[in-house]
Amino acid sequence: MYQPEKLKARRKELKLTQKDIADKLGISYQAYSAWERGVKEPSTEKVALLEKLLKVPKGYFTEIEIVRLYNVLSPNGKEQVVSYARDLVAEEQNKKVVSITEPRYEYRVYEEMSAGLGATIYGEKEYDTVYYNEELGHDFASWVSGDSMEPKYPNGSVALIRETGFDYNGAVYAVVWNEQTYIKRVYLEEDGLRLVSINKKYKDKFAPYDDDPRIVGKIVGNFMPLED
Repeated sequence: MYQPEKLKARRKELKLTQKDIADKLGISYQAYSAWERGVKEPSTEKVALLEKLLKVPKGYFTEIEIVRLYNVLSPNGKEQVVSYARDLVAEEQNKKVVSITEPRYEYRVYEEMSAGLGATIYGEKEYDTVYYNEELGHDFASWVSGDSMEPKYPNGSVALIRETGFDYNGAVYAVVWNEQTYIKRVYLEEDGLRLVSINKKYKDKFAPYDDDPRIVGKIVGNFMPLED
């Protein structure tokens, strides 16, 4: 069974970006990102390449860790693990019963928009289904990727967008420019749009009108999805 959380954790241990690995494998950033989010699974061939690239033993990303550990325990140790697991399952089931009373609203979240380097907008219209405990008005939602709009729009959060025209300078919009999509503060200038990050370590970007930049909509909210 493929385990995306182990792939993400190992990448971060080696201080590599998603783009670093995607480039080495010769695939798109979006394809690799889908592996880490568990939306899609890499092929057997790609898993083998990941194991070599990230310097882990064979089966690291597909073997269930608890099974590996269980198999090396003594009989007494195995009995203790089973006993603990039973108690943990009972505890989790009790939590689920309590959570049923909490409101959960469904959101369809499309492929990552960029709050850093940019990502292709809504390629095949694939989406993830996530939940939040409030029903917030919007026209569509998308993932935020990158830290250029932190702390207000953190990496991994969901951006809620209203399909509007330009409202006022300094508001945060989703902008399509050269087939890339950005979440930025937008300022209208004589020759184009100035795209400004909240995170001061990022320089402003300038999208000249000759490139036909388009304001898709205004960001009207964001949230971190509830855990399943």
